[in-house]
Amino acid sequence: MSLTAAPVAFIGLDELSVELAASFLRSGACVRSFTPEAERSPSAALAELNGLLQCASPVEAARDAALVVVLSDAGGVDELFFGVEGIAKGLCAGSIVLIHSTLLPSQLEKLEQELTDQKKDVFLLDGYIFTGLSDELKQQIIIVASGRQDIAEKASKFFHGLYKTIYFAEGEFCTSRKIRMVNDLLEGIHFVASIEAMYLGVRAGIHPTIIYDIISNAAGSSRIFVELVPKLLSEDPLLIDFLKSTRKKASHVMDMSKSVTFPLPLLGVAYQQLVHGSSAVTGDGSASPLKVWEASFGVNIVDAAGEQIYDASKLADQLVAESKAAKRIGFIGLGAMGFGMASHLLKSGFCVVAYDVYKPTMARFADLGGSTKGSPEEIAKDVEILIIMVANESQADSVLFGNAGAVPVLSAGTSVILSSTVSPGFVIHLNRRLEAECRQIKLVDAPVSGGVKRAADGTLTIMTSGTDEALHCTGSVLSALSEKLYVIKGGCGAASSVKMVNQLLAGVHIASAAEAMSFAARLNLRTRRVFEIMQHARGYSWMFGNRVPHMLDNDYTPYSAVDIFVKDLGIVSCESSNSRIPVHVSSIAHQLFISGSASGWGRYDDAAVVKVYETLTGVKVEGKAPMLSKEDVLQSLPSEWPEDPIDNLVPIASHSSKKFLVVLDDDPTGTQTVHDIEVLTEWPVEALVEQFLKLPTCFFILTNSRSMTADKAMLLVQTICKNLKAAAEKVPGVSYTIVLRGDSTLRGHFPEEADAAVSVLGEMDAWIICPFFLQGGRYTINDIHYVADSDRLIPAGETEFAKDAVFGYKSSNLRQWVEEKTKGRVLENQVSTISITLLRKQGPTAVCEHLCSLEKGSVCIVNAASDRDMAVFASGMIQAELKGKRFLCRTAASFVSARIGIKPKPPICPNDLGLKRALTGGLIIVGSYVPKTTKQVDELRSQFGQSLRVIEGWAWVPLDLPEHPLMGLAIPNCSI
Repeated sequence: MSLTAAPVAFIGLDELSVELAASFLRSGACVRSFTPEAERSPSAALAELNGLLQCASPVEAARDAALVVVLSDAGGVDELFFGVEGIAKGLCAGSIVLIHSTLLPSQLEKLEQELTDQKKDVFLLDGYIFTGLSDELKQQIIIVASGRQDIAEKASKFFHGLYKTIYFAEGEFCTSRKIRMVNDLLEGIHFVASIEAMYLGVRAGIHPTIIYDIISNAAGSSRIFVELVPKLLSEDPLLIDFLKSTRKKASHVMDMSKSVTFPLPLLGVAYQQLVHGSSAVTGDGSASPLKVWEASFGVNIVDAAGEQIYDASKLADQLVAESKAAKRIGFIGLGAMGFGMASHLLKSGFCVVAYDVYKPTMARFADLGGSTKGSPEEIAKDVEILIIMVANESQADSVLFGNAGAVPVLSAGTSVILSSTVSPGFVIHLNRRLEAECRQIKLVDAPVSGGVKRAADGTLTIMTSGTDEALHCTGSVLSALSEKLYVIKGGCGAASSVKMVNQLLAGVHIASAAEAMSFAARLNLRTRRVFEIMQHARGYSWMFGNRVPHMLDNDYTPYSAVDIFVKDLGIVSCESSNSRIPVHVSSIAHQLFISGSASGWGRYDDAAVVKVYETLTGVKVEGKAPMLSKEDVLQSLPSEWPEDPIDNLVPIASHSSKKFLVVLDDDPTGTQTVHDIEVLTEWPVEALVEQFLKLPTCFFILTNSRSMTADKAMLLVQTICKNLKAAAEKVPGVSYTIVLRGDSTLRGHFPEEADAAVSVLGEMDAWIICPFFLQGGRYTINDIHYVADSDRLIPAGETEFAKDAVFGYKSSNLRQWVEEKTKGRVLENQVSTISITLLRKQGPTAVCEHLCSLEKGSVCIVNAASDRDMAVFASGMIQAELKGKRFLCRTAASFVSARIGIKPKPPICPNDLGLKRALTGGLIIVGSYVPKTTKQVDELRSQFGQSLRVIEGWAWVPLDLPEHPLMGLAIPNCSI
C-alpha cells in the first residue's frame, strides 16, 4: 500500500512523533492528528507544516487510516481506544495500529485481545520510538516494532524513507515494550550514578566542569551523564522534567521486575534516590532536586560551577611544550597495562629498565630490547624518572619503602610517577613521605585510563597533578604515553580524585549493564538484538558497549578483572565515607563485584559480574543460538506451500528465453545437485559466446576460488565477469543472473567476490544470501543457519566450520553474519529476510512482491527448511526478474537446482556407465580439512579396516595456514 493511498493518523503528539509525522508529510502522505488538550504545544509546531489535518477526536483521526500511531500513558487507554469517540470506531479493515506507550506488557496484551475481539481485521504492533544518539544514527528516528511478522513486514512499507532506523523485534507482541524497559533501567541507574559522581568529585575539590569535560571523553561516560550534567550545573529548569520522567519510567520497570520475580538491586536503590530527589516541593509545585541534593551531599554544585575555570587540556599542552627531556626511565610493574606502557616507551626512544615479580614477563620485556633488574632497589639507581604501575596501594608502598625498596636509593631530584589507581588520600600521604626524605624527590599523581591496547599504542587518557616542577620534569614521558593528557590543579591527589570519579561511573556502568542484560534475558528477549538497539539509545554507556559483548560471547578472558573493581569501588566507598558523601548506587555495585569475587570469579574479566545475576536467577545472557531438536523444529514449522512451483519454473523462464543462470562455482562440489549441465574450466570470451549461443538454462564456471587468497579471488571474479559482459554483447538479447556458489557452512570469499562482481556488472537490486542445502543438512530457520548433526540442529557459528583458519566467523544469525563479514558496512538491521512463514503461507507472489519492494543495493537472506521452500523462493525470484529486477546470488547448491527446475536423479550405478562385469577395488582420496571429515574417515577405517590399505601424507598450503592432512585409502576388495 502506498503512503498516498490512505491517511496516516497520529493520536497524541510529543516532540519525537512531531518529527515522525513531519517525515510522513514530506513523503507526500496524508497525515491527520488528534492531540489531547494537555499536549497542544507539539501539535502547534507541527501545524506550521503544510498538509497536516488536525482532528477533533480520535475516531475522526483514525477513520479509514492505513496506519495509526498512538502515544499513550497507562491511564485512559481504554477510553482512548474504546470510548464513544475512540480509535477503534474509526479503524478500517487492514488498518495497522502502532502503539508507543508506558503500558506494562500484560496491559498491552489485554489491549491487543480487546481490539481483536472488536475488530478482527485490525492489527496491533507494539512500538518503541526514540531518537538515535549514536554517531551512525544521530538524530534519526528509530522505531522498534514487535508483533506478528507478516504485519511487521506490511508496516515496514510505511517507513520506507526511514530505511536504516526500523527494527522489527522477533518474539512476542510486547517485545518492543520490554526492550524499552531495558533502556529505562539503564537510564535510571546512570542518572543517579552521575549525580553521586559529580557531588563526590566536587567535594574532593575538583571543578565540576573539569570533571564533566574529562569524564565525557573517558571510559566512565554515558549518554545520560553527557545530557544530565550540563543541566545540573546550570540549574536548568528542564532538570525537573528530566528527573520526573526518569523516576516514572523506573517505576514501571520496578513493577515489571515484581511481575517476573527478578531482582534489580541497582535500579531498586537508584529508584529510591530518584524519589528522594523529587521529595522537595517549591511554591509552584515543582520538585527541586538541587535543594534535596545540596542537603544530602553538603555541596552547592551550582556555586562550585560558578568558580573560576581553567582548561585542563591546554595546561597539558603547555606542560608538554615546556617539559624537560628525560631518557633513563625506571618502570616497576609489568602487568597487562604496565607492559604495554613500558614497551611503548621503548619504541618511543626512551631507555627503560624494568622490574616485575613475574620473571617470564621480564624476559618478554628483555626480548623487546628493554633492560631488567632483580628488585625495585636496583631499578631506582641512576634513573631520572621512576614509574610505578602496580595493582594497589599495598604494592606501591612495598616497592617504594619495603625490603629492597626504591626510595632509599633514588637520586636527589628524581621524579616518581604513580600511575596505579589508588585513593587520593594515599597519594597525599605518599607525597608527604617523599617530601620528608628531604632529597627533592618529586611525586606526580598520574592515573591512566584506556585499557591494554591503548597502553601499548601510547594513546591512553592520563590525568596528572603535582607541583609545576614535577610536571615539567615528567611531561615528555606523560605525553609519549597519552593521546589525551589533562593537568588537574590542586596538587597530588587531585588527579586520583578524577580517576576515582571515573571508576565510580565505570564500575556502576559495568554492573548496570549486567543487570540490564540479565533482565533482558529474563524477559525472553534476544540479548544480541537488545545490545544492537541499545547502542543507539539513551541508556548506552561506554562500558555497556565495551563489556556486553564479553557477556554475549560468555568470554571472560580478563582485560580488567572483577577484583580490580572490588579495589576501585572500595576506594570510592572509603573516600565517600571520609567526605560524608553517600554513594548508594556505587555501594550496591561494589557489593555485586565482591559477590563475584567471593564466588571464585575475581580474576575473570570484570564483565563476569553478570554471573552473579545468572547464578542467582538461572538466566543466561549469552547470545548464542541454542542447539535444537531437528525433528521438533521441523514439525513446528507451518505446512509447506501446497503446490510444487518447480513444474512451472521452466515455462515461466521461457518468457525470457535468453535469461541464463551463470554459476561461478568456488570449488568442485557445487554441481552435486544438478545434472546435464555443462561445466567450464576456462572462460575466454569465445567459449562464453559459444555457451550463450546454445541457449542453456544454466552453465557452471569452475573457479575454485575458495583455494585462493581474497585478492586473487576478486581479480578472478572480475575477469570472468568482464568476459561474460563482453560475450553477452556479442549475442543479441542475452541477459544472465550471476550465482556465486559458495559453501553451505558459510565459508568462502564473501563479500569480496560479490563486491568484485558488482564492480564490473554494476549495482544490483539486491544480493540474495541462501545457504540452504538439504542434502548436507543445512537449514536456515528464523534467520539462524543450522548444521544438522544426527537429530540435532547446531547453529553454524558453533560448529568446527566456523573455526576455519581462513573463513572463520562467529555469527549463526545470517543477518549478523552479513554485518560481521562486511565489517559493519551492512548492518544487521539493514538486511532483509524472506521468512519460512512467508514462503509457506503466502507463496511465490509474496516473494516477488517482497523482492520488488527492496531498496536498490539491499541484502536479502532466504530462510528454507525444505526443497519446496527453495522452489517457492526461486519461482518468486523469477517473477521479480521478469519485472526487470537484477539480483546477485550467494548461495549453496540447492538454490541452483531449484532455480532452473532440475529434479533429482538417483545415484549413478555401474549399469549406467555401461559396466557389465563385477569389479572390485577403488581409490578414495580424502583431504581432511575439518574434524567432521576426519570422523568420517575414522568411521570408514573402523568398519572396513581389514579391507583397506591406508596411505597417509601431508600437504602444505601457502600463507602460513595450518597443515592439511591428505589421506589416501586404497580399497582392493570393495565393490563400487
